[in-house]
Amino acid sequence: MSYDLRAVIADGEALRSAAGDLSAARLAPIGQGLSLMPMTNALFDSVAEGGDVGTLGFWRLPGGFDETLAAWSAGGPVAYVEAEYFGGVGEQRAAVWNGGSLVLGPLYLEEGEPFPPAGSPISQALRRLGVVAGAGEDEFSAVGLDRHRDGEAWIA
Repeated sequence: MSYDLRAVIADGEALRSAAGDLSAARLAPIGQGLSLMPMTNALFDSVAEGGDVGTLGFWRLPGGFDETLAAWSAGGPVAYVEAEYFGGVGEQRAAVWNGGSLVLGPLYLEEGEPFPPAGSPISQALRRLGVVAGAGEDEFSAVGLDRHRDGEAWIA
């Protein structure tokens, strides 16, 4: 089975307000008051400057969109996350902006690398967004990111 996610995650109300001018943006609520905005092809095309990916090492973060995320973070933390797995093997990337600046990452977990003691890149980013994991779970499962295996399924 595969898992594919490329998305912006932030406080639900703040993300709805920030993304309100993006006609291609679609949001889905996840746990603990957060919402997820998948980086769909339509959204990528609508926000990419020159149609290229950015310089932070992400697969699907549009060029220049990191500046938008920094601006959105003036009101609270905003994360951009990517995960791609097939058969339990894969990679993760995550970064968090807050107060207009990059405050975490970009973090990378390449194929075959074990999770660091601080947790996966996405769990670390979620923790910066205020997610609290319960006993026997990480932040990833605490907000329900394991509910859908494809990023666009969140908005289907």
